[in-house]
Amino acid sequence: MMLTRTTLLIAVASLAACGGGVTLDGGNGGGSGNTGGGSSSAGGGAGSTGGGSAASAPIVTSSDPLDLATNIALNVQPQVTFSAEMAPTTFTTSTFSLRQGSTVVAGTVRYAGSTATFTPASNLATATTFTATVSTGVTDVGGLALAAPYSWSFTTGSTTALGPAPVSLGTAGNYVVLAKTAISTVPPSVLTGDVGISPAAQSFETGFSLVADSTNVFATSTQVTGKIYAANDAVPTPAHLTTAISNMEAAYTDAASRPTPDHLELLSGSIGGQTLAPGLYKWTSAITIASDLTISGAANDVWIFQTTGDITLAASKHIILSGGAQAKNVFWQVAGQATFGAGSHFEGVILCKTGITLQTGASMNGRALAQTEIALQQATLVQPAP
Repeated sequence: MMLTRTTLLIAVASLAACGGGVTLDGGNGGGSGNTGGGSSSAGGGAGSTGGGSAASAPIVTSSDPLDLATNIALNVQPQVTFSAEMAPTTFTTSTFSLRQGSTVVAGTVRYAGSTATFTPASNLATATTFTATVSTGVTDVGGLALAAPYSWSFTTGSTTALGPAPVSLGTAGNYVVLAKTAISTVPPSVLTGDVGISPAAQSFETGFSLVADSTNVFATSTQVTGKIYAANDAVPTPAHLTTAISNMEAAYTDAASRPTPDHLELLSGSIGGQTLAPGLYKWTSAITIASDLTISGAANDVWIFQTTGDITLAASKHIILSGGAQAKNVFWQVAGQATFGAGSHFEGVILCKTGITLQTGASMNGRALAQTEIALQQATLVQPAP
């Protein structure tokens, strides 16, 4: 039986009722050529993303573009993210295919960070419906086949997306805040989306006045519209967080290693007051934004900003999206510290090798993903639209 999004939800519910310990979830970044609607999703966070027990067959946890999405860019690269680490050698154009009706679309398949990507050999036809399918020929690293075939469809528009290919976040994209060593808040912060920390324990999530759920799989806080997870929560949270952290690190490496920048050392990193088009930007110095910065492009366009130093957004200054640009398609790879000044506003997904600090009253539309700690001081963070 071929599963659509709806039937897969039913199948997963049945597995859960039998103790399978799996549910359907998602959260993958959008981007160049990919959906203007983002990844398919049914919930969020470590408590509901796949991972499953050792005996659970893997499932698709998200797909991009969304099922039945329209006006998709012609240079789309369909993606699927899985609930478990998969065996890369099982991914071929036979096990992950794209078709226009009965006609097979030529292309290549790659797998990294829990996500498989189909790259068509050429741009797709305009105003045409395509169907992507992942077969049970793909397996996890333990040899378990995908629980059931998974397929979804989308319809192209008439334009291509500008900029580099998007950075796949894998299951790290299920979180508005994800860190390895500590997450602190000076109340009241306001977070919309799930929060996760690993390998650190819940005691390193401070200032939230956490209330444990009866299952001990997650906690809640009046400051968070979502769930809060930690490495010492009950199963399956630890395994899910391990996967999310691994995906976060893989996304950082991907973003940092993109070659051939369109812009190198632009204005020596002092980019306040500029309007930046889609593309790959690289600096070997710090980025400072001392006045408002505009990121301008269409809904499917992508920006990747690479720096080996810090990034600082000055107090009360703003990053502004225009022309339909979406926060989910803006990626900031920062090797140093990220500091957003009091009352400032930031847009995009920040992948930080060290720490992220949002000072008093700072706000952010995006995801804060740090390999050390995240400090929030009466800050507001909202996960980007899918």
